[in-house]
Amino acid sequence: MGRIVDLRSDTCTLPTEEMLEATRYAEFGNDAFGEDPTVNRLQELAAEKLGMESSLLVASGTMGNLISMMTLVKGGDEVIVEEKAHLYYNEGRGISSLVRIFLRPIRGHLGALDPRDVQNAIRPIVQRAHDQPRTALVCIENTHNNAGGTVIRPEQIKEIQEVTHAHNIKLYLDGARIFNAAVALGVDVREFTRYVDCMMFCLSKGLSAPVGSLVVGSEDFIEKAKWARQEVGGAMRQAGIIAASGIVAIEKMVDRLKDDHRNARVLAGRLAEIEGISLDMETVQTNIVIFDVSGLGTDSNQFVFALNERGVKSKTRGKTAVRMLTHRGVEEEDIDYALTVIEDVARKFRKHRPFYES
Repeated sequence: MGRIVDLRSDTCTLPTEEMLEATRYAEFGNDAFGEDPTVNRLQELAAEKLGMESSLLVASGTMGNLISMMTLVKGGDEVIVEEKAHLYYNEGRGISSLVRIFLRPIRGHLGALDPRDVQNAIRPIVQRAHDQPRTALVCIENTHNNAGGTVIRPEQIKEIQEVTHAHNIKLYLDGARIFNAAVALGVDVREFTRYVDCMMFCLSKGLSAPVGSLVVGSEDFIEKAKWARQEVGGAMRQAGIIAASGIVAIEKMVDRLKDDHRNARVLAGRLAEIEGISLDMETVQTNIVIFDVSGLGTDSNQFVFALNERGVKSKTRGKTAVRMLTHRGVEEEDIDYALTVIEDVARKFRKHRPFYES
């Protein structure tokens, strides 16, 4: 095919040479017994970095969110989420079927919940009928994937935390890309996490580790989460082979996220100039770019297929929206090449296809 520029996801990053070397020389032990020194070091580092008591290594962000729900809520409970949150939009089936809870979606603005809407959605205990679920948890996502990688600011989280605290409800953070949020605002990541009870974040996205996520919270929460991890078959053996890369990811790969953000802004800015493509630059805050191609007289499937034929990989988002992510391994010249292909493909759709009817 020739040149490939993979903009489908920041999960397409590959481990660095330093990560591979760290894995080669890491100490291993049986993590199921808590005896893998490299895993223990990673978990201590993650808890310290996020300003919490303890953490737990899991295989994926989806597993992290799942076992957190298993730990925090009971079957039949209700969990409030933003309507396009990854936990609801992409993981809802597993959570609903395995944890047997209700996910109650609320529309946010740029991915952020309005605390007044959260307040109104919480079911009052005194007035709640016995045939209604108990509101047990509020979940937020930062950065917000389906809103375009938008940042939920610390002061916004604090306002939601004030509502949940008043109702004695915990606040959970799906922080898969929380370090992107911190880098975007130029603040310590603990400015975000100080207002949540527990959270999950990924090592395997912009931080470039090959696999792994961490669940973070109080010591009591993590001890309970270990039981949940075991229930879904998630306890691991010599997991230091995963953790070694994770340590490098946390210690060395955070600051470089600003390069991804810069490339995303360049990509978005030039996309916005292409006739027939529309996007909201307000949503381009980190490394995710979502744009609409209906003005080209096509749909997202055809557009993504045409790009892929030219070596530029992306993903559909609904009938007419396309998502692209910048990450380590995608350099400025790759963005330039991708834009050249996109401009050419867009020109051909404008010339040869009727306006797309949704």
